[in-house]
Amino acid sequence: MAVEMGIKDLNIYGNSQLVINQLLEEYEVKKEDLVPYHKHALRLLDRLDIVKLEHVPKGVNKMADALASLAATLAPGVEEEMTISVCSRWVIPTDEEDSEEDGNAIYDLETNKEDWR
Repeated sequence: MAVEMGIKDLNIYGNSQLVINQLLEEYEVKKEDLVPYHKHALRLLDRLDIVKLEHVPKGVNKMADALASLAATLAPGVEEEMTISVCSRWVIPTDEEDSEEDGNAIYDLETNKEDWR
């Protein structure tokens, strides 16, 4: 996506120290089925002028870890395409009698409506 957008200076943060070190070519890719992906990633990185690769432990960035887990769970097959909407929702304390039992209401930030959940 960065290449398509014409970005030439990119910081990449990953939660897999192994993958980061493989992309930095400090470690070799031993699994044969991953070699084509590794080569493709390196070709994409070569198209950028400045690239910084940095390992971020899973526990440090919980949102990125959750998105990575979601992506791994929902990963389509090679022939499939999938669109996943990511939106923000907030739990807001409220005094309204018709809100949930615990006195909180969940609002969808995109529509400003109370969520049925």
